[in-house]
Amino acid sequence: MNSRSIRLLALSAAALALLLTACSQSASNGPIRLGVITSLTGTNAIFGQAHKAGYTIAVNEINAAGGVNGRRLEIVYFDDQSKPDRAVQGVAKLVDQEHVPLLLGAYSSESTLAMVPVVTQKQVPLIIPTAVADNIMAAGSPWVFRLCAGSGIFATATLDFLKSNGDPKNIAVVYENTNFGQASRKSMVEAAQQRGLTVIADEAYQAKSPDYEELLRRVKERNPDVIYFASYLLDAAALMREAKQVNLNPKYYTSAGTGFAVSQFPTTTGAGDQAEYTFSVSQWLPSVLWKGSQEFDAKYFQLLNVHPAYHGMEAYAAVIVAKEAIAKAGSLDPTALRDALRQVEIPETPFGPVKFDPRGQNAHPVLVTQVLRKEGKLDHRVVWPPQEAETRAVIPTPAWTERRTK
Repeated sequence: MNSRSIRLLALSAAALALLLTACSQSASNGPIRLGVITSLTGTNAIFGQAHKAGYTIAVNEINAAGGVNGRRLEIVYFDDQSKPDRAVQGVAKLVDQEHVPLLLGAYSSESTLAMVPVVTQKQVPLIIPTAVADNIMAAGSPWVFRLCAGSGIFATATLDFLKSNGDPKNIAVVYENTNFGQASRKSMVEAAQQRGLTVIADEAYQAKSPDYEELLRRVKERNPDVIYFASYLLDAAALMREAKQVNLNPKYYTSAGTGFAVSQFPTTTGAGDQAEYTFSVSQWLPSVLWKGSQEFDAKYFQLLNVHPAYHGMEAYAAVIVAKEAIAKAGSLDPTALRDALRQVEIPETPFGPVKFDPRGQNAHPVLVTQVLRKEGKLDHRVVWPPQEAETRAVIPTPAWTERRTK
């Protein structure tokens, strides 16, 4: 190689080095991109849209306040279409192609459970906002952090409420045959048996079944004091409408949140008047005393023209936690972010205090709500625990034939 070629090669190398340096500097000043996997379409789209609203509000607030370490936050969405296999594809796309250092999601327990082995293999942190099935945390992955309470806490909170409000003696469990439903069923059956309640009916159903009448008639024959549902919105609404048709009258209609907990449930979009008097566990309501809750409610209403249940708030809180971890790590290295998440301790957020235990589980308190009329409108009202209660629970549930005609 002659001297001229050597000089040209040296100049090219220098130019490339300058270009790489410029690109690196640009990247370090560019937005911090977080990957989100949720159900923007499909059967769980109503919850995915709630997620998106919560993520949007949090990112807008953080960026308006200067971002994180001087950089803006940006969300890269992947729509899992309410399908577990799509959620797994989302992990690969967001990590391998979009190069996000941290993931948030998914909505459903089934999709989230499918994601756990993949994020563990790829060694990228996952913050879970909403998926409650306890088997998600059973693998003990060091890369998984769950913000919401699990199905076991849902069951015990419901039973604590029942023990102090009539102390029923038996229970029927009706659940969707998915990971969420199966986990909720398992938690309630085990907890009820430990507390001396007899499980007198244990009924699974396929999601979006055309008819629940035969199932509900079987439950009616057992005459349970309590029914505990684990259902998404479409099924929750159909189950309550058909419960009226078959004249099923337990003393308590209770649920593992989800479809029974969303603001649409007591409207014509959901069960309408048939939602009245149902109980649900909830992880948050706009009326709770945690600072910032009412402000979030107002911003959410501006976006979607409905008041939020806890799903949008959980997404909002997940971004707050991600911001704290990024600031604490001072780096976007996934291992550094994982280690920072282990150390996150936020005494006050609109979702309550946040601190993860060694398993990656946040100790989040659970409320029990009842759908009651307030100023002529059905709404979820907090009835348990006593220190958080807005009003007294109405028990037992009035029989269908004794209810007021609306």
